[in-house]
Amino acid sequence: MNEEHMKRRTDKEMLADLMESYGDMVVRIAFTYVKEKQLAEDLAQEVFIRCYQHLHTFEHRSSYKTWVYRITVNHCKDHVRSWSFRNLIPFEPMKMEKGEEANSIIEQVLKEEENEVLFQKVLKLTVKLREVIIFYYYEELSVEEVAELLEINVNTVKTRLHRARNSLKRMLKGGEAFE
Repeated sequence: MNEEHMKRRTDKEMLADLMESYGDMVVRIAFTYVKEKQLAEDLAQEVFIRCYQHLHTFEHRSSYKTWVYRITVNHCKDHVRSWSFRNLIPFEPMKMEKGEEANSIIEQVLKEEENEVLFQKVLKLTVKLREVIIFYYYEELSVEEVAELLEINVNTVKTRLHRARNSLKRMLKGGEAFE
């Protein structure tokens, strides 16, 4: 999305562009925190409401992408810390829709199953390890971008990535590890 183009748009047009460009990413990030598809979608809607309410405060010191990431992370962390989230019974994790396997070729199904197994292991990591893995590998942010987004030191990101990789290796070999 062209940042210069975004500056000239109305708030509603900008919100529509942000939702189109980053909507899937916001839902994926929210899911990594709450581990429930419908709740992640609800949180994503709340994130975009916040974006709309705060468009006038955006100072162009970072990209819109980084700004939306930060709002998403902060909102999800607030939600996870809330009384209602901690005291309600969690729902089942997201499952594949019926018929998806039937419509896929065998190789694609196997790859998706491998990715799902890995993603389920990532979800078992602590939030601090999980978020760096998600941003670095799934959202393809640099170590520096992850550090800026999470407001932590670059070396802290590197350490968490190292710990997360080691923990994932142990889980994939059969031993559960959560560090």
